[in-house]
Amino acid sequence: MIKVATIGYPRIGPKRELKKALEQFWKGEIQENELQNVAKDLRKKNWQTQKDNGVDLISSNDFSFYDHVLDAICLLGAVPKRYKWDGNEVNLKTYFAMARGSQTAELDVPALEMTKWFDTNYHYLVPELSKDQNFKLSSNKPFAEYEEAKAAGYNTKPIILGPLSFLLLAKGIDGNKTINLLSKILPVYKDIIKKFSELGAEWIQIDEPILVKDLDTDVVSQIKNTLNELKAAAGKSKILVATYFEDLNEDVKQEVFGSNVDAIHLDLVRGTKNKNYVKNSNKQLSLGVVDGRNVWKSNLQEKIDFIKSNISNDVIISSSCPLLHTPYDLDLEQKVPAEIKRWLSFSKQKLQELNVIKNVIDNNSHQEELNKNTADVQDRKTSKLIHDDKVKDRIKTINKSITERKSSYVERAKIQKGIFGLPKFPTTTIGSFPQTTDVRQARAKFKRGELDEKSYNKFLEDKTIDAIRKQEEMGIDVIVHGEFERNDMVEYFGEQLNGFTFTSSGFVQSYGSRCVKPPIIFGNVSRPNPMTVRWSKFAQEQTKQIVKGMLTGPITILQWSFVRDDQPRKYTAQEIGFAIRDEVEDLEKNGIRMIQIDEPALREGLPLKRKDWKEYLNWSVDCFKISAAVVKNETQIHTHMCYAEFEDIIDSIAALDADVISIETSRSRMELLTTFEKFKYPNEIGPGVYDIHSPRVPSADEMKQLIQKASKLIDPTRIWVNPDCGLKTRAWPETIDALSKMVLAAKELRKI
Repeated sequence: MIKVATIGYPRIGPKRELKKALEQFWKGEIQENELQNVAKDLRKKNWQTQKDNGVDLISSNDFSFYDHVLDAICLLGAVPKRYKWDGNEVNLKTYFAMARGSQTAELDVPALEMTKWFDTNYHYLVPELSKDQNFKLSSNKPFAEYEEAKAAGYNTKPIILGPLSFLLLAKGIDGNKTINLLSKILPVYKDIIKKFSELGAEWIQIDEPILVKDLDTDVVSQIKNTLNELKAAAGKSKILVATYFEDLNEDVKQEVFGSNVDAIHLDLVRGTKNKNYVKNSNKQLSLGVVDGRNVWKSNLQEKIDFIKSNISNDVIISSSCPLLHTPYDLDLEQKVPAEIKRWLSFSKQKLQELNVIKNVIDNNSHQEELNKNTADVQDRKTSKLIHDDKVKDRIKTINKSITERKSSYVERAKIQKGIFGLPKFPTTTIGSFPQTTDVRQARAKFKRGELDEKSYNKFLEDKTIDAIRKQEEMGIDVIVHGEFERNDMVEYFGEQLNGFTFTSSGFVQSYGSRCVKPPIIFGNVSRPNPMTVRWSKFAQEQTKQIVKGMLTGPITILQWSFVRDDQPRKYTAQEIGFAIRDEVEDLEKNGIRMIQIDEPALREGLPLKRKDWKEYLNWSVDCFKISAAVVKNETQIHTHMCYAEFEDIIDSIAALDADVISIETSRSRMELLTTFEKFKYPNEIGPGVYDIHSPRVPSADEMKQLIQKASKLIDPTRIWVNPDCGLKTRAWPETIDALSKMVLAAKELRKI
């Protein structure tokens, strides 16, 4: 017999109801009880959707107001001291202070560090754990949500982030090795599991995605005993250990399968080696047969054949990973062309796919649905929409003449310094400025046909001029046009490239209330017309100062899109690289002397297995260079990267050969720069001096201290001063306040 399970469902709401409620709550427009009511309604609808679509093991505690790792911090009582937590159950005030920072009379603190969740575009808040860290059960959330579901008629499978993943994803402070805290954290986990068991949970899911990574032997040696202790606390409840995003290495597989847990979830989409562990398994398995990270329909006949050939016992089937990374419901979609829409599957449809697999195998029913799936999968393979021979031929021309700049950085830097004449600690921003309500409304009216193109362009011109004047008044050295014409840093480009399509409802959570709507790459990519030249040229004509052209790089466009799965990602990235190259060349021809090609997702795309790093880094660096190397020495190439473990890829960052790189460093208090110092990074660098993900505005002295700290690690003559990231999500008053203080900090340091 087959059971269908979810191992995590989206939480933002089909129409981003949670996002809207959160932002109203933060603005003081609704009270906490109203926010809680929105959350309760979303949870109930999620449970009912799962039930209606044939799910046997429905999930609970996969909901979060901001981030599931932050929820675990609260559950375990691992709140850093600076948040002045009173030691009682963690309330929303403390919760959101950790998520977003706080700037009140009683609590003025920055947010926790944030980084990418494995190799996805989801951001999690990083736990901070000291040597003397204590843990205690400090939140009732998972138990309350389990009982809430039970009262509504759903006996769910509660989910918690496991102790190994929590510790190994955390940041050790005071030189602490976080895995050393395992013996202190396990008693709390056992109490959590015991409480779920007492509440009547048949299954308890413990997420341990960290197990798919390359782990040190001292960690591997503790896996089996850790899982056994958790199982011993479970009473009559069954324990499902969920791994995802990759396969298990053989040493880890032996420990997990040798433990006493009742079932193991294996990702069979990205974890191709995991398929070898399925036949004759001594454990009940949960098989992740449907892709939880992409939007393409599964080939259900292939999945059915695999299960029939390899499974003789009862089995659970599910998505490869939690469905947090895919949109809610294709039935809501109104924008994707019909021919492409028939190839797609969102979260609800993935449940339906699992139900078809179950019923075909168990009951030999649902043949009509299976036949339709087979026809749709075959239609995609043969569609003329996908293939462009000119694009394929261009990829064959890649060589060093395409990927290398005309001169070395040292030579270019001398030329550029003479041309630009910038002061010490030049100030700039990362690109976008606040997308205020009037900007979003004008864009919506234009798309609906309620505002004609001439009027819309005049509106955008006025906004651009206003942003330029504001930057001039603040004294920013290198300015940007503000990107008011852009909806999203990837979607905007995808809308102008061949091979992309777009959704009306395909939102996924990036962090907190921040949702993105990734484009779908269905075919060969090319640029039919210039994309940004009109606005960059217009902006440069409005000022005597230098205006940076702003582009998104090929790897970020790749990572932040739903990518075709019928060819290697490398080829798709190369196609995008050439499309951006054409834009860079046109910007330079139109007088743009600085061009920023953002690659915040370069580290994000790094494979989870070290053995796969070199191949990925080689082609991803080449793709950036394809886009950038077309310019003359006089043109300065910038790039930007988000929070990441740069130590892993510092060689490759240098190999990008960008003249200037800006990076997010404020939340780590410039700690990330130590990697650049050790490596002796040769080019110019702009470490972020304030966190744009938080409404908190630091003082000029605070920013000055960060710049001084950076100057001890990096040659001050090579340091730029900028925020951590783009300012699209912020409001104008705080933006002007923060940037004015940033400029003041730089000017004061120039006098020293």
